[in-house]
Amino acid sequence: MTDTAVTVPARARDALIVALDLPERDAALAVARDLKGRCGWVKVGMTLYDGAGPDIVRELRALGFKVFVDLKLHDIPHQVRGACGVLVRQGANLFTVHASGGRAMLEAAASATAAAAERFGVPRPAVIAVTVLTSLDDAALAEMGFSQSAGEHVAALAALARDAGVDGVVCSPAEAAGMRALLGPEALVVTPGVRPSGAETGDQSRVATPAEAIAAGASHLVVGRPVTEAPSPGAAADAIVAEIETAIQGRE
Repeated sequence: MTDTAVTVPARARDALIVALDLPERDAALAVARDLKGRCGWVKVGMTLYDGAGPDIVRELRALGFKVFVDLKLHDIPHQVRGACGVLVRQGANLFTVHASGGRAMLEAAASATAAAAERFGVPRPAVIAVTVLTSLDDAALAEMGFSQSAGEHVAALAALARDAGVDGVVCSPAEAAGMRALLGPEALVVTPGVRPSGAETGDQSRVATPAEAIAAGASHLVVGRPVTEAPSPGAAADAIVAEIETAIQGRE
């Protein structure tokens, strides 16, 4: 661990979620070990969850991370209710549902998560709603038949999720300020599509730097390839965490 990881306040490390979007368990755990103590969270998406199996959540928890399971649940309320209970039992600290699943599905996710946490005697994980994927822009939404802009569609889905009792949203950095104003100071506003200055955007359409996302009101930033594909994932995470801390100080 570098001096940066030691000296930067824990609040900045807790704001960074590194996406371990790798298909192999051993490769993901190797990156996670390099990140230990340097960020508070790791994300397990469908690639790693399907490739390594659900035990990867427990293994990452054992390394000291909080785990964001990003499976974007989207099904009838009965199925989502059951899946939420399973994720609570597996040890997820945070997980996603699709806001476009509708009010009944979102309410089922919120209530099932609370009930499962009580049943298993664990802290209740947070449930956040995916609004519009960061790979989509206005043109893509129009092609799909939506008349609203990406920002308008995000706001409508976020209001629905808030009213259904979930803890926050996933949105691009471009919508983070609006989400903070809409949802209030306690909501989780989780922003993927974050790229350090100079990094390639890849398949993300609505992106920002870590400093821009924090300044806009994001509570957590999801960064994947710029960290996991770096020569030293730990050093890459340190640099992002330092930028986050500077941005938090500027926001205070």
